[in-house]
Order: sequence, then structure tokens, then C-alpha cells
Amino acid sequence: MRPATLTIHLGHLALNYRLLHKRAGSSEIMAVIKADAYGHGLFAVSDTLIQEGCKTFAVTDAAEGALLRQHTHHDINIILLSGIFDAEDALLCQTYKLTPVLSQLEQINHLKTAHYVGNVWLKIDTGMARIGVESLSAFITQMKDHPFNIVGLMSHLACADTPESPLNRMQLDAFRQLQQTTHFPAYSLLNSAGLIALSSQIETDVVRPGIALYGDEPIPSQPLGLKPVMQLGSKIMQIRPIKKGQSVSYGATWIAPTDMLIAVVALGYADGLPRLLSNQGQALHESGYLPIVGRICMDYCLLAVTSNTVQAGDEVIFFGYAQHAPTAAEVAQQCQTISYELFTGMQPRLTRHYL
Repeated sequence: MRPATLTIHLGHLALNYRLLHKRAGSSEIMAVIKADAYGHGLFAVSDTLIQEGCKTFAVTDAAEGALLRQHTHHDINIILLSGIFDAEDALLCQTYKLTPVLSQLEQINHLKTAHYVGNVWLKIDTGMARIGVESLSAFITQMKDHPFNIVGLMSHLACADTPESPLNRMQLDAFRQLQQTTHFPAYSLLNSAGLIALSSQIETDVVRPGIALYGDEPIPSQPLGLKPVMQLGSKIMQIRPIKKGQSVSYGATWIAPTDMLIAVVALGYADGLPRLLSNQGQALHESGYLPIVGRICMDYCLLAVTSNTVQAGDEVIFFGYAQHAPTAAEVAQQCQTISYELFTGMQPRLTRHYL
């Protein structure tokens, strides 16, 4: 079996949930497990969080919600953050008792056609300019003839991971005004970063942590003690000697400065290892850090070896929870991206292990 592996530490997931639950205080947690739980595995993650007492989960759409409902035997709330896209999605909501988040009139019509009679959340735009109702009163008027049960109002923060951004104040004020002038059963605004940095400035009934569940500190300057959940690793296939002046991999972008050894590792960009790590990334070996040299290939990458203790068959870790391993956030920064993209970019052909 190809040794490229993705290991998910469910014990760390449970720990992170407990830390976030404590931080949330009296607010209910709506655990965001969309996009296959940010690449960590929808079923394993939801099972673990249910065991920890979580009862409300947010996924992307009706297809993902139906999968979750079919998997679990527990009575949980499944929220569709993107709402519904068509009449088929509306039927899935009715069949699998899914709760869509509504933000446009077409969604109301689809639910009416499907004879949907369940719960809905409403989403209003308070400044992110992505999705959300612009006129709440007009939207509610359109719903008066339909037997929907509005269970809450939510919005989304655009700059919560930058607490000093003036947009946060604008969105907080706008949402606080809605809390004071409307009468919904529940209100939800705070994501992972908002829960860490802004929870003292506004009280809501429901908080929606996502990335924090998976161990990425949303506000590095205000760490909660979260533990990484995902680890990406593989094994060295072979050790090969190269001469000074010899190039390696596609494009000959790296040339050996001296006679040395190169480790060929069974992990490439088709597994989710970003090609942007070429000539700048590193992997952790028990002997220390081994730099990635040459361009990362579809199935392989190459590491520069300076120690005779490195052998074929040895494990190397590219990011994760192992002591001294690079974090996903550090690797993402090298690639000029974010850990979200790194996590969700892990490919199905990786062998997955759950601890």
C-alpha cells in the first residue's frame, strides 16, 4: 500500500471542542463540519463531537446534510449554511429533516414546492457582502404564507481574525441592533475568530466554530491551547546519491551544492502537498528537518539528506501534531494561503488513519 497517509487525531478534536465549549459559556455550539469536516472526515468528526455532547452541526448543502443524517442515529440538528440551490435540495430537506439557512426569495419558492414544513434559519448581510438578506422585513413578509418555523437569525463576520478592523465594529453594531429590534428564538454571529476575540463585545445564543475545532488557533496572539487534529506524512522510498552540480526534479530548479544524498518520498501534489513548497518547504524526520528540494511532482517529492541516519522506509511528516512538526498554519503561510485550503485540499487517495 502506498505509504502517503493522513492521520486524524480524534482525541485532539475532542479536546478542542471542550476548550471551545468552555469559551462559549452559555452559548450553544453549532459545530461547522462542512466540506467533509474541513477535509478531516465528516463521519468520524461528527461521531466524536456527538460523543462530546454536541447537538447542532453546520454543513455546506443538502447533499452533505443528507449524508450526515443517513450516517447518524442520533437526533441532531443539521444546518445547511448555503441553504438550498434547487427543488431537489428542498426535497432533501423535507426527507432528511434538514434546516436550511435562507437568504434569497428563490429558496422560499423551492421549499414551498417541496411542501417543506420544518425549521429555517435566516441569514442577513451585515457587511461581508457575500450572501444574506438585505431587507429582513421584506423577506419575512414573503414567508408569511408558508408554514416555516424560523428558529434563528445569523450573519457572518468578514474580519474577525483581525480584531482591530473597523468592519468588526460596524458588523457588531448592525447585528446588535437587529437583536434589539427583532424577536427570533436565537441569534448567531461569532465564528472561530469571533468567539476568541469578540465574544466579550456581543452575546449570542449560538456560536459557530469551524477552523478552531481542527486545532488552528484563529487568533495566534490569543491562543486557547488548541491541538492540531490532522497530520500529513509519508515514507522515504529510496535514498540516492547525487554529485555536486547535479540538478533534481522537473525544470532543474535546484542544483546540489556538494556531493550528497537525496530522499525520494511517496507524496506529491496529487495527494494535496502544495507545489508551492518546492524548494522552500521541509519535512520532519527523527533526525531533524529535511528541506524539500526541486519541484514537487504529482506523486513524489525530494528531500535533501545530510545525515547517514536517514534510511529508506523512514517516516517523514510535512505538518501535524507531532512534536516539532511544522504546523498547518506555518506551511500554509509558506504557500501564501491559509490552513483551510491546505486541509480541504487533502486528496481521497491518501490512506486515512483515525486515532
